[in-house]
Amino acid sequence: MSDNNDDAVVVGVDYGTLSGRAVVVRVSDGAELGSAVHAYTHGVVDRELPGTGEQLPPDWALQVPSDYIDVLKAAVPQAVAEAGVDPANVIGIATDFTACTMVPTLADGTPLNELPEYADRKHAYVKLWKHHAAQPHADRINTLAAERGEAWLPRYGGLISSEWEFAKGLQLLEEDPELYAATERWVEAADWIVWQLSGSYVRNACTAGYKGIRQDGGYPSREFLAALNPEFAGFVDDKLDQPIGQLGDRAGGLTAQAAAWTGLPEGIAVAVGNVDAHVTAPAAQAVEPGQMVAIMGTSTCHVMNGDVLREVPGMCGVVDGGIIAGLQGYEAGQSGVGDIFGWFVDTSVPASYAAEAAQRGQSVHDYLTELAADQRVGEHGLVALDWHSGNRSVLVDHELSGVVVGQTLATKPEDVYRALIEATAFGTRTIIETFNRAGVEVTELIIAGGLLKNRLIMQIYADVTGLALSVIGSEQGPALGSAIHAAVAAGAYPDVRAGAAAMGNVDRGVYQPDPDNTKAYEALYAEYVTLHDHFGRGGNDVMHRLRAIKRAAVAR
Repeated sequence: MSDNNDDAVVVGVDYGTLSGRAVVVRVSDGAELGSAVHAYTHGVVDRELPGTGEQLPPDWALQVPSDYIDVLKAAVPQAVAEAGVDPANVIGIATDFTACTMVPTLADGTPLNELPEYADRKHAYVKLWKHHAAQPHADRINTLAAERGEAWLPRYGGLISSEWEFAKGLQLLEEDPELYAATERWVEAADWIVWQLSGSYVRNACTAGYKGIRQDGGYPSREFLAALNPEFAGFVDDKLDQPIGQLGDRAGGLTAQAAAWTGLPEGIAVAVGNVDAHVTAPAAQAVEPGQMVAIMGTSTCHVMNGDVLREVPGMCGVVDGGIIAGLQGYEAGQSGVGDIFGWFVDTSVPASYAAEAAQRGQSVHDYLTELAADQRVGEHGLVALDWHSGNRSVLVDHELSGVVVGQTLATKPEDVYRALIEATAFGTRTIIETFNRAGVEVTELIIAGGLLKNRLIMQIYADVTGLALSVIGSEQGPALGSAIHAAVAAGAYPDVRAGAAAMGNVDRGVYQPDPDNTKAYEALYAEYVTLHDHFGRGGNDVMHRLRAIKRAAVAR
């Protein structure tokens, strides 16, 4: 540490899907001194537009940007108060965000939904990461890029996601051209919140590379964009391009306005923005090649560093320095994990189970877990596909949907619950095996995120993958990772690797695979692969046809 003040602390703010969390962390050793959570007032807007009652089409997921500011006003002061520290000892703040989450703004950063003339336009709102309504636009981007042999396409496993910047931007243009014209900046939420804190608009290297198709210092060409739509030719130059900030760099100093929101000292370091998954890697001390971090929550993001550049089919991207400077940062992921378990509990569990869980003083999740844990591998006779929110890797197709095969009149809720857990584990194994075959070897699997608390899930993942699972030593991985970046931006450590060594936390090899279970899972995994390839690689496109039928029915 270059700062001799042993009392120095930093604040990490993690912006999730439903809430934002602030954590106060001691710079010298990474001790987490206080935290607070603030739930977004509007949550995920996926049914009707606020204040209008307008019903949103399928696959839409929006947010309200003022909810993000409210986190700064509420969670940061509460976390500092809980920590019992003098705000004067805070030397930096850093944030991370779900991605790709896009904010259409004016040139000064004002979100379009905050302008009276656009408040009733759905395209004026934030498009959350799980907004998948731009899939047709992503399909066109992928087809054209493949036809033209665009060099950047293999850097994303051969497919651009509907979740990302260009697909969502093209959707905006073609569905609301007037609003597209009014959009002067197309901003990642990760950068928008840093803009609000520091007054400086800097695009972080992480989202620009993984979500913004920025490779080798440039974006897709004007010619490519014009071939998609002539009005899209200036998308990069006019709305997207901005100076790039490297991870751990200082974006600027905390403005007077942001200091008033947070109660922190004006002028302290504000770090360049980052993505929740990628920022977690340093928190888990996963800064060397081969260490894959699975951040498991509503969805799962898999990130790892490599010392080689390889084309991995279906990966979300590879970016030089995307996680740690000097290494290639790889990303893959699953669009639904905890969301799938939550959906099942909310929609498919009888009242008698909820009553029994309540009598036991358990959540329904814990009760189902307890029942499922008593089963032998394969006892339920089921195999499922984990595509209830589409497939992010390795098929990159958000038109896919969930499947459970083998249900009978004797099938119980705990059977399906366990099969869904296993399906998500099979999805992670599919990703790991794809990386291994491409020459990017996965040597360690480190788990972060809320689902690591469920011991059954962790053991199933160890058994299915055959890998020992390490576990991050913090319940607030992204916020701790942001805090590490805040310390680096404030000059307390020379780089993120040094900050991770001092402030990160991981427990190695906590879950060991059971050899008998690993062997037993081979048969189920083989069935998963058969279904995966049949429905996901063109054997039967029924899932796409059903989506089309649904859209047509809703439109009538």
